[in-house]
Amino acid sequence: MPNGPWTDQENDLIVADYFAMLADDVSGRAYNKAEHRRGLLPLLNDRSDGSVEFKHQNISAVLKGLGEDWIPGYKPAFNFQMTLVDAVARWLALDSAWLGRHSCTGAPTGLAEVRPIWIGQPPTLPNQPPPQELEQILHIARKFDVAARDERNRALGRAGEERVLAHERAALKSAGRDDLARKVRWVSEEDGDGAGYDIASFAPDGRLRLIEVKTTNGWERTPFHISRNELDVAEERRSEWSLFRLWNFAREPKAFELHPPLDKHVSLTARSFQASFC
Repeated sequence: MPNGPWTDQENDLIVADYFAMLADDVSGRAYNKAEHRRGLLPLLNDRSDGSVEFKHQNISAVLKGLGEDWIPGYKPAFNFQMTLVDAVARWLALDSAWLGRHSCTGAPTGLAEVRPIWIGQPPTLPNQPPPQELEQILHIARKFDVAARDERNRALGRAGEERVLAHERAALKSAGRDDLARKVRWVSEEDGDGAGYDIASFAPDGRLRLIEVKTTNGWERTPFHISRNELDVAEERRSEWSLFRLWNFAREPKAFELHPPLDKHVSLTARSFQASFC
C-alpha cells in the first residue's frame, strides 16, 4: 500500500521523470514507460505501479491547466493535490527554456510546402469539461497566469503569426487567387504593433480580413490576453476583424476563429486600469 501522501521529494522525482519522457515524446524519440517506472519506484515510498501510473495522469492534468502539452498516453486525471502543481512549477522554474523549446515548430522555412492548419469550431458551453475538472484547470491558469506567460513569449507569438501568414497565402493560392495571396501583409512585422491586428489578408472573393493571432502550445481553452486596442478595432471593424486562435502549436497546430462581438464567445476580465488625475 502507498505510504501516506506523496512528499515534495517524491513529487519532484516523478515530475522530473515525466518531463524526461515528455521531451522524448515531443521530439519523436522512442522511450519505454515501463523502464522509466521501474527506475523510479525504488526512489519512492513503497508506491505501487498503479499509484505511479495515476500520478502520471495527474501530471498530465496539471500541464493541461498550465496550457502545456502532455504525454498522450497518460490521459489527464483530476482531483490532484496542489502540492503536485507546485512541483511542476518548481521544475519549470529550474528549466525555464522548456516553455519556449518549440516556439518555431510549424513555421515554414525555405521552399518547404506549407501544411494547412486544421481549423475547427470554437469551444462552446456544451463541450466544456465537467465542472470540477474545469474549476481545477481555471484555478491553475489563474494562479500561474498562463495567458500572460504566452503573451510574454515573443518567439512563440511571432512563430504563430508567421505560420498563419503562410496559411493565408496558401489558402488563397489554392482558391486560384494568387493575386490576393501576393497582397497579404504581415502588419505587426512590417509596421509594428498597434494596428489592432497582425495580418491583413483576404477572403477568396476579395473581402478584407484583419487577423489577430493568439498562439499557445496548450489546449484550445487555454486563456489568452487581448489588449484594449485590439478589442476597440474588433468593435470598429466587425465585418473584417477576426481572432485566429492557434493552439497545440508545439505538436500539430490547430485553430479556430472568433468573430466580434468577442463577449459572445469568451468572458473578458479586466486585469489593469488606467489611472488619471482629476
